[in-house]
Amino acid sequence: MRLKTHLSAAVLAGIMLCACAAGQVSERAEQELFSAVNRARRMQGLPALRWDESLAVSARRHAALMAAHGSAQHAFAGEPGLSARAKQTGARFTYLSENVTQGPTAEFIHGQFMGSPNHRANILDRDMDSIGVGVIERAGQLFAVEDFSQAR
Repeated sequence: MRLKTHLSAAVLAGIMLCACAAGQVSERAEQELFSAVNRARRMQGLPALRWDESLAVSARRHAALMAAHGSAQHAFAGEPGLSARAKQTGARFTYLSENVTQGPTAEFIHGQFMGSPNHRANILDRDMDSIGVGVIERAGQLFAVEDFSQAR
């Protein structure tokens, strides 16, 4: 019985360590994407976006859903739309836009966004002043959501 208890504790500790490591990867990727967006904006003479934690919570929730489905999409059946998701987390905004994708690294993801005219337009939208980024790692893939807003 004692061996079983120690084994269970060791397994639980291993799971917690893996979850913590995945969380660190996600947090680091979120910060890398936030920095990359603001570098791209500065290179175009635009002001940096400020971090909005309410948007980030909304983005993380959607990224988790994307990871669970194994697919990058703007909405899934039964899920509220972008505006409703942002309101649920307390975001206050006049305008919203969103970038979603998946990839192996934050650098790769940012490259995808900048290489897509619609995603690039969201990043360089001069009307936006805030951003929240959510990244969830699953099986070596990062599922990323960038939510942009003009805050009220």
